Amino acid sequence: MPDRVRLVVLFGGQSAEHEVSCVSAWHVLRAANRDRYQLEAIGIDRQGIWRQAEEPTAAPGSDGEADDHLAAVGSPIDPMAALAPGPGQRTPTVVLPVLHGTGGEDGTVQGLLEMANVPFVGAGVLGSALCMDKLKAKDVLAAHGMPQVPWIGLREGDGAEVVAMAHAAGLRYPLFVKPANLGSSVGVSRATDAAALPMATALAARYDEWIVVEESAHGRELEVAVLGNTDPRTSVPGEIIPAGDFYDYNDKYLDGAADLIIPADLPPAAREEIGRLAVAAFTILRVDGMARVDFFYEPNGRGLLINEVNTIPGFTPISMYPKLWAATGVPYDALIDELVRLAIERHHRRSRFSTDR
Repeated sequence: MPDRVRLVVLFGGQSAEHEVSCVSAWHVLRAANRDRYQLEAIGIDRQGIWRQAEEPTAAPGSDGEADDHLAAVGSPIDPMAALAPGPGQRTPTVVLPVLHGTGGEDGTVQGLLEMANVPFVGAGVLGSALCMDKLKAKDVLAAHGMPQVPWIGLREGDGAEVVAMAHAAGLRYPLFVKPANLGSSVGVSRATDAAALPMATALAARYDEWIVVEESAHGRELEVAVLGNTDPRTSVPGEIIPAGDFYDYNDKYLDGAADLIIPADLPPAAREEIGRLAVAAFTILRVDGMARVDFFYEPNGRGLLINEVNTIPGFTPISMYPKLWAATGVPYDALIDELVRLAIERHHRRSRFSTDR
């Protein structure tokens, strides 16, 4: 790690997860060591305009008090010019994208950062795109024999056939229906029977043209945080006990009503297996830097089942990724330091390849 780094926190975006990103960015900026980092905040507003935040501070709430989130406001800027080092600048730049969802977690911003030749935290283009598209991630994981619940994928125009498709695939109710390219449980619903399935599909289709329909797992919800590049390591596992039928947006970011048990009470064999599966999924899907791997656990049934891999997990105070690392001995500020170090290490490693013929 250099003694000082220009750390650009990229947040907001044209996504249904815009607000979550603004909260994550605020807490990252609060926790980062200002003696080590020259901090900047760049927001992408809902129209896709990049804006330089004048001060990385909280936005005023309706009551005039400061809320714990940033606002994607400020002077419009050119992305490539904003990321390039200034004249005579010797402090290296690292970008920490906390852009959850479409346009930020799907490889698009990562491609821009690669073109700008700027180190950035997290997975590259392929890993980001694969993990964001839940259908493709499931296909790749299945090709490697990774355990998952049965599922089908459909396109927006297939909604009228969804009941017949689910029946033909032998899926058992209740089913979860979700947009393939979104996170934070936005657009996700639970269909308890065939009558509810078309409505659940229509909700998911508001957010994406590709839709996942999958069986429920009758067990526990577990999550593991992964950190690293070529030699990733895992946190202790955590367990989520949702306040409702499933771990939804309100539980994750608004009321925090779900119970989060860290570490999860698991037998030694299950603890070892969940870590192995998390690293395997991280590696198979070409992830770098960080990820949160979500599991279902049926101790008296199918055992551990991979649900999904999130390459830009939430960084709010009640988010599982930082809480899992804190319980493993890596506090929030040290986690930021390690992510920045990994970003620089990945950039150096990839920069050594020749472009000559």
